[in-house]
Amino acid sequence: MKVKTDKEDSEKNRSSDHTCLSFKFPSVPFPDNSSSKHGISENGFASDTFSAGSPRSRHKLTMLVLKLSLVLIVVLALTGSFLWTISITTSSRGQIFHSHGYRRLYEQLVSDLWDIGELSLGPARLKEVEFCPLEYENHVPCFNVSESLALGYSDGEEYNRRCGHGLRQNCLVPPPGNYRIPLRWPTGRDIIWVANVKITAQEVLSSGSLTKRMMMLEEEQISFRSASLMFDGVEDYSHQIAEMIGLRNESNFIQAGVRTMLDIGCGYGSFGAHLFSKEILTMCIASYEASGSQVQLTLERGLPAMIGSFTSKQMPYPYLSFDMVHCARCGIDWDQKDGILLIEVDRVLRPGGYFVWTSPLTNAQRFLRNKEMQKRWNFVRNFAENLCWEMLSQQDETAVWKKTSKKSCYASRKPGSGPSICSKRHDGESPYYRPLEACIGGTQSSRWIPIKARTTWPSRAKLNSSELQIYDLRSEEFAEDTQHWNLAIRNYWSLLSPLIFSDHPKRPGDEDPSPPFNMLRNVLDMNAHLGGFNSALLEAGKSVWVMNVVPTIGHNYLPLILDRGFVGVLHDWCEPFPTYPRTYDMVHAAGLLSLESSQQRRCTMLDLFTEIDRLLRPEGWVILRDTVSLIDSARMLITRLKWDARVVEIESNSNERLLVCQKPFFKRQTN
Repeated sequence: MKVKTDKEDSEKNRSSDHTCLSFKFPSVPFPDNSSSKHGISENGFASDTFSAGSPRSRHKLTMLVLKLSLVLIVVLALTGSFLWTISITTSSRGQIFHSHGYRRLYEQLVSDLWDIGELSLGPARLKEVEFCPLEYENHVPCFNVSESLALGYSDGEEYNRRCGHGLRQNCLVPPPGNYRIPLRWPTGRDIIWVANVKITAQEVLSSGSLTKRMMMLEEEQISFRSASLMFDGVEDYSHQIAEMIGLRNESNFIQAGVRTMLDIGCGYGSFGAHLFSKEILTMCIASYEASGSQVQLTLERGLPAMIGSFTSKQMPYPYLSFDMVHCARCGIDWDQKDGILLIEVDRVLRPGGYFVWTSPLTNAQRFLRNKEMQKRWNFVRNFAENLCWEMLSQQDETAVWKKTSKKSCYASRKPGSGPSICSKRHDGESPYYRPLEACIGGTQSSRWIPIKARTTWPSRAKLNSSELQIYDLRSEEFAEDTQHWNLAIRNYWSLLSPLIFSDHPKRPGDEDPSPPFNMLRNVLDMNAHLGGFNSALLEAGKSVWVMNVVPTIGHNYLPLILDRGFVGVLHDWCEPFPTYPRTYDMVHAAGLLSLESSQQRRCTMLDLFTEIDRLLRPEGWVILRDTVSLIDSARMLITRLKWDARVVEIESNSNERLLVCQKPFFKRQTN
């Protein structure tokens, strides 16, 4: 009877243990001889009954019961410990300081729990993302000129971006072997490290645009200077343009209503670099170049730039976006394609804005001796007149036109003498992958306001109630957004220190860390909304510029952002951003994870984070703000990217959290 009772108890214990051990915990190892002798199954539990009666069988049965009991005790202990730590975490949240927001970081226990939770998921879930092959150092996805040529694209269309929608191979783009952290602004504007960009000495010497020759190649650095073989310098050139407009000098651009400028084919950004000191914000846009890229070098200097061409597609800006469009030997034949490229310039130019073109084609003495040049020049001049542009002046190789601010001009043209007015159906503010239009846009928009009628910078950033009505916004909503971001920026900035990842993190309100920390110049806001983050940075006196990105799946506030005097672009974040690796010092995203998760997207959170890693410079920062659940998911995923990360509680009763991350600088061994 005793043997029978032990056998029944053993059967009950085995049944109970099968139930308890159904979670993903390691099975208990058993000796190989017991497995072969008594039929131990793969999960470590016996499948055959033991024979009763012998002492040896009773001894083995007793040992098995003891082992299974030990496993059960371990499981119960781990379960109880896990529930206890969760209750501690939940109850401790109300004790975290929240005055002035962001007053303390999560307790170290929370960080430890993340590590424990991630370890319990097993090695498959913890696998780190691998580094890309070395040829990806300066690779830009969606641009493949040789493949486009093989598909039959030509006439400039081979430089257009073409993004496939298949599964991505996620990897981390490595920095070049001799990569160095850029110099602090404004020194970094004039001196960059050669190893950080892909350019050869021959490309520097053979470049021929206005600003490409304004640089000097040294052993490890490229220094930019104002002297030029073609002009006395950028300062004299910009002074000449101001005089042609009727201004005393370029310092009066702001008073004339010029705040934002689109520089097509910008060379290496020297024109925009000079105007930045005059509070003119210049966005450089140029075609993709595998080497010697204008966009890459301009961004390395800490100046706004992005890859883009409009040989067949509209630029990713709404109509009436810029106060001036500039082209100095930009390589575009404006007389080709029946003038449709000039129509695209007109589309993004505000009423009363200026188009500046510097080219040998505008040199009167040259085209008088060349009939072909004269024919091309006459086409551009006549077409500009039919667009209701007024030629203000022509000097040397530079011509300046002014777009009309009166809609009546279009009706006064001779019938059939120029492009027609776009219908409302074609007059949209979301030109993402849209083909070029051969009609004049923006005339039916409530945003048709001459640049001189707008408030001058910096007052332009603060829209009044009548201006806000154009965007269906109330003054209270705009004021609340402004107040929110002004407070957030003060707290954000104090978190951007490696001390945040130590046991004694720096508290908000302390002095900012000394150099080389807080080296921020290029900032990317992935979900810009009203541009409040950009505005708050400028209000705080931070010497940064912000690329305000408006996701194509959200509400399009890009016209408002551009009208405030900032720069920005539309973009689908399930596609790579049109720029080179290591572009930005900080990436900010508030509510983007919620926006993306609300859609049936074709991309994953890992796709998004590996793209952020590609855009971010070594030692760059990421600030994500979103719901607790999404921040928790992001925190677990970020361990695979090798970033340092901390979760920061905003307020004890808030459903939002901050995730502050820093990308380490992994130095690659050079051969």
